[in-house]
Amino acid sequence: MTSLRSGSLRIGYAAMLEQFHPTEAVELSAYAESKGFSGVMAADHFQPWVPQQGNSPFVWNVLSAIGERTKGDMGPGVTAPSFRWHPAMVAQASATLAAMYPGRHWLGLGSGEALNEHIVGQYWPEAPERINRMFEAIDIIRKLFHSGLTNQDVKHRGEFFTLESTRLWTMPEVAPEILVATAGPVTAKRAGKTVDGLITVGAPLEKIEMLFGKFDDGAREAGKNPSKAPRVLQLHLSWAPTDEEALTNAMVEWPNGGMKFPKGDIRSPFELEQMAKLVRPEDFEGRMVISSDPDVHRASIQRFADLGFDRIYLHNVGRNQREWIDVFARDVLPKIAR
Repeated sequence: MTSLRSGSLRIGYAAMLEQFHPTEAVELSAYAESKGFSGVMAADHFQPWVPQQGNSPFVWNVLSAIGERTKGDMGPGVTAPSFRWHPAMVAQASATLAAMYPGRHWLGLGSGEALNEHIVGQYWPEAPERINRMFEAIDIIRKLFHSGLTNQDVKHRGEFFTLESTRLWTMPEVAPEILVATAGPVTAKRAGKTVDGLITVGAPLEKIEMLFGKFDDGAREAGKNPSKAPRVLQLHLSWAPTDEEALTNAMVEWPNGGMKFPKGDIRSPFELEQMAKLVRPEDFEGRMVISSDPDVHRASIQRFADLGFDRIYLHNVGRNQREWIDVFARDVLPKIAR
């Protein structure tokens, strides 16, 4: 598999499908690219985090529309290939998008959250089983990508999934990169052994350095060069013309960013809405930068860039997307050392 890694940092736009109607999300993605953002990340949610966010369209449709309106890279960051989706369907969706937009699409995978995955009524397992399911799903996706490149049928019978003899009939010349989203060391090491790159979210720098180290250990054990593996960050932030507005946007639109507990087992946006009533402004400290000063945000992004990320996708949690894009395109992106 070839890599979208180019040797220098690219800063993309995180299209929050939880917050915006799909037509608006596509328009904002195109607008961000016109102002200098490099690509688009959009998550595969069936429900928003909290009802206030108000949306949750089908990510693959939105990515296709974004592909028509932009020229940069794009990926679902992330989708779970193991509950709502059989991994064969994720492989087909990814291969089709990559065939339509060669060299632009990457596939971000995660172990899933009950908020999105419980809706089909399956048993919701503990985290270790969810992770094992994800890695078995990745094995199937890789087999199917290979089948499409070699025109040979493949099959699979494992602990969690069965795939009867088949192949991908529509396939790009080069398989999409597969990246795994994780904040845990064990998963990061397994990801280093099995996939092309790592996705994570904003966290203390020492934690991210630990994740990089575990991923690199796994890559080396598999005989791969970890320096060639893409490292992708999704960074939530809140900017507005005043600090007060920025804080209000965080509290109202993205209170989940201030929740200091795992959210993978919570099933309803309305449950999270009740939990959000306990969130206080100080809960965002160390988790999300909230400021009206573009230079404060620039310094935060620079710290992550200096760790060695290749692509950073920014999400401003407020509704003030165009205003934020304009300010960051002028005052932040050009000043980040790459």
